Amino acid sequence: GERGAQLMEKTFILRSEEDTIGFGAAVGLLLPRGAFVAMYGGLGAGKTTMVRGIASSLGADHRDIMSPTFTIVREHTISVPFFHFDAYRLSGSDELYAIGFDEYLNRDGIIIMEWPENVRDALPEDRLEIHITGNGAEPRVVRLDSRGSEYELIIKNLYINA
Repeated sequence: GERGAQLMEKTFILRSEEDTIGFGAAVGLLLPRGAFVAMYGGLGAGKTTMVRGIASSLGADHRDIMSPTFTIVREHTISVPFFHFDAYRLSGSDELYAIGFDEYLNRDGIIIMEWPENVRDALPEDRLEIHITGNGAEPRVVRLDSRGSEYELIIKNLYINA
């Protein structure tokens, strides 16, 4: 398939925290090993809530999922290695590589990254992008973009009754 090309886009409306968690869980069930998810959205957009949903579908206790703002990465050993990155405090991809980003990419787990825009040149060419707008006071709009053909399938197979 075409590597890195944007192939598909789909938009969903999420009306509550439950919706956000359920949406994350539906995405999580479709993620293959080695998947990379770039999670975009401002402060309070619900990124960590959605990561909770993704991780819970893979067997994590959602209470264990906290934003790793100060540690940059948290590792969860569940049905697959699960790495939750937060690049909020990074000033560029050098800092990401300094904590061993390459090794995480090679561990055939699932990587979810919040604030990926801070390390844009480190992002894998093929990835699923989740763009969340809104802050919970009004319904959130979530746009999924596939970069690369394996992620196009995820979007095609995602059915949310919302």
